[in-house]
Amino acid sequence: MLISLSAKAQNSAQEELNYTKTLDQRASRILNTMQIGDSLKYHKVKGLIVDQYRALNAIHEDEKKQVAAIDKETDKNIVEAKRKSIEEATSRQLAPLHDAYLNKLAAELTSEQVNAVKDGMTFNVLSVTTKAYQDMIPSLTAEEKGQINSWLVEARELAMDAGSSEDKHRIFGKYKGRINNYLAKRGYDLQKERAAWNARSKR
Repeated sequence: MLISLSAKAQNSAQEELNYTKTLDQRASRILNTMQIGDSLKYHKVKGLIVDQYRALNAIHEDEKKQVAAIDKETDKNIVEAKRKSIEEATSRQLAPLHDAYLNKLAAELTSEQVNAVKDGMTFNVLSVTTKAYQDMIPSLTAEEKGQINSWLVEARELAMDAGSSEDKHRIFGKYKGRINNYLAKRGYDLQKERAAWNARSKR
C-alpha cells in the first residue's frame, strides 16, 4: 500500500514537472518573437504568461468536472440550464483574471508587445484571418476592413481565455461566421470571391 501511494506521488510530481515544462516552453515561444533585451523583464513576463495558463487551466478543469457531473441527468432541459449556469459562472471567473493579466503585462511591455502576447496565445489567427479576407476580397472598403478587424480583436480577447486550442479556433470560427454574414449583406458573393482568390493564388 505504501509503495502504491509512493508511486502515485512520484507520478503526480512528474506530471507536474512535465506540465510546468510545457507551459515554460509555450511562454518562451511567445516571447521569442519579441525583442526583449532585458533578461529580468523577459523572465518576469514569462512567469506572468505561465501563471496565466495555469490559472486558466484550473478554471477550465473545474468547469469540466461540473459539466461531467450534470451529464448524468436525463432531462435535457435540466442539463441545458445547468450547462448555461456553469458557463456563466466560468465567465465570471475569467473576466477579472483576464483584466488583471493584461494590466500586469501592460506594466512590463509596450502595447505592441502586449498584442504580440495575445497573438501568441491565439496562434496568430487574427493576423492570418485578416490577411485572408483582404487577399480574398481586394475591394474591401476601409469601413469593412475596420469592422472585420474589430470582430477579430473581440474574438482574440475571448480566445485568450479558452481552455484548449479547439475552443480557441471555435471562438474565431463563430466570429468568421458573423463576418461572412456581414459581407454577404454588403453584397459580396463569398463563393465567387473565394473561387477568384483560389484562381489568383494558382497563377
